[in-house]
Amino acid sequence: MSGHFEALPGGGAAVPLDEVEISILRSLAVQLLELIGPGDVPPKGEDPLAELFREGPSEPPADPALARLFPNAYADEDEESRAASAEFRRYTENDLRTRKREDALAVVRSLDALDPAGDGGAVLKLTPEDARHWLGALNDLRLTIGTRLEVSDEDDNDELYRLPDSDPRKPMVMAYLWLGALQETLVETLM
Repeated sequence: MSGHFEALPGGGAAVPLDEVEISILRSLAVQLLELIGPGDVPPKGEDPLAELFREGPSEPPADPALARLFPNAYADEDEESRAASAEFRRYTENDLRTRKREDALAVVRSLDALDPAGDGGAVLKLTPEDARHWLGALNDLRLTIGTRLEVSDEDDNDELYRLPDSDPRKPMVMAYLWLGALQETLVETLM
C-alpha cells in the first residue's frame, strides 16, 4: 500500500489506488457508517423545521470508539462540567453525527465511482470539497481504529511497527498506519 496524495492543478488531490486498497478503504468507511448509525429520521409529515431543533442525546456513548468520535466537551468530572457536557452534547451531537456520516458516504461514493483499469488500479481524483470529506473520514477511521488498538497520545508508535505477523492486531495496525500516511499526504497536498 503505497499510494500518496498529490496536488491537482486548480485544487484538490489525487492518489493511485489498487483494487485491494479500494476494497479496504470502502470496507472501513462502510464499517464507520455502521458504527455511527443511521441517525434519527423525522416521522413522515413532521414539520421540516423540527429537524433543525431536534435535541440529541445527553449521555456519552458507551462504546469507547464512539465516545472518542463524540467526546465530552468538558474534561472535568465534577457535577457542573458533566451537566455542561450533557447540555453541549444535546445540541451538537446530531449535527456532528450527520457530518461524520456525510464524510464517510463521500468516501464510499468516490470509491464506487472508480473504474479500476486492466492493471487492477485507478487514480482517485478529489475536488477540494471531496478532499475535506476524505480528511474528516480518514481522521474518524484513525480515531476509531486507534481506540480499538488502545493507542493513546502518549504511546510510542514504535511498538506498533514491531508487532509480529502472528499478532491478531497486525492487520488493524497496518490499516491504522496506512490511513495515517494517507491523511498526512492529503493534508500536505491541500496546504
